Amino acid sequence: MSATEQVCKTEGCDKQASLQCPTCKKLEIEGSYFCSQECFRKSWAAHKSEHVVQDPKRTYDPFPSYPYTGTLRPVYPLTPKRYVPEDIPRPDYAERSDGMSIQERTYGNAQMSSVSGEDLETMRRVCKLGREVLDIAARAIKVGVTTDEIDRVVHEATIARKAYPSPLNYYNFPKSVCTSVNEVVCHGIPDQRKLEDGDILNIDISLYKDGFHADLNKTYFVGNVSEESKKLVKTTRECLQKAIDICKPGTKYRELGAQIEKHARANGFSVVRTYCGHGVGKMFHSAPNVPHYASNRAIGVMKPGHVFTIEPMINAGSYDDQTWRDGWTAVTVDGKRSAQFEHVVLITETGHEVLTRRLPDSPPSQLA
Repeated sequence: MSATEQVCKTEGCDKQASLQCPTCKKLEIEGSYFCSQECFRKSWAAHKSEHVVQDPKRTYDPFPSYPYTGTLRPVYPLTPKRYVPEDIPRPDYAERSDGMSIQERTYGNAQMSSVSGEDLETMRRVCKLGREVLDIAARAIKVGVTTDEIDRVVHEATIARKAYPSPLNYYNFPKSVCTSVNEVVCHGIPDQRKLEDGDILNIDISLYKDGFHADLNKTYFVGNVSEESKKLVKTTRECLQKAIDICKPGTKYRELGAQIEKHARANGFSVVRTYCGHGVGKMFHSAPNVPHYASNRAIGVMKPGHVFTIEPMINAGSYDDQTWRDGWTAVTVDGKRSAQFEHVVLITETGHEVLTRRLPDSPPSQLA
């Protein structure tokens, strides 16, 4: 049968198709035709499972025609979805085919509620577990380790604590952690690429236990990193701290962005505008939105019991970003590097408490 006689593989579409998946073509997988780019994108979450390579040592770029902005490339195949024991409670999206959180769709934009009593103690405990897992992941970083290996370490540490890795199947995200290397702003998918000397790596940990989510991240140096990259990472950590420092009852959420952008710009860097901090707790993402740039229009005033993330993404070049064809990996438009740090912050009666703060046995800071 010729290409023009093929039928679109998208479920529910019976149109003639002549566009072939470029990855299937490269792997010599027959019959993967679509009628349009739109149908191809709609089918990607399910279709990519067909890109299974029998030889595990055979790796490939799944998007060979994509106009990458920097030097980083995805290295497939992805390993299969990791197993979560049946006795571990799951968030509402964990088993859905579309990965959608009905709870977030229904209540995520509602007025922010305060956390107190037993719920607050649970949130403290879950955030501490999140920090433990981040520290375990940090100890696994070294030149030659793949980001998929980091994912394995995170997954096993999470389920060992009887927790669910929050990213897994969230809107079909395929892994248990986000690993963002060099020009990746956020949401990098762990794959077969080996970490190289001079890389910077952000590890974004989220886990769900006892009905609450924790969410935190940190950018690490891999081997010998350039002074420019060190300055970017150090400035990003300082931006986060400057925002945390003004958190107290009565502070407007929109004020945080001014603190962050002022410090970033003073050091020659820019602030990503596409992604923001958010409420976290019983839902993975909820109100309020916490933009990291100046002159934003965020609504809301901090009150005791509010729990939210601050997670500035700071770029060495332009603040603009774009997304790879996997639908997740956000990268800088100019290929220059990006760094990020994230904490969960609780507003107290007199100020704030960082729920994801360092532990006494956390690895030494690379920024000292």
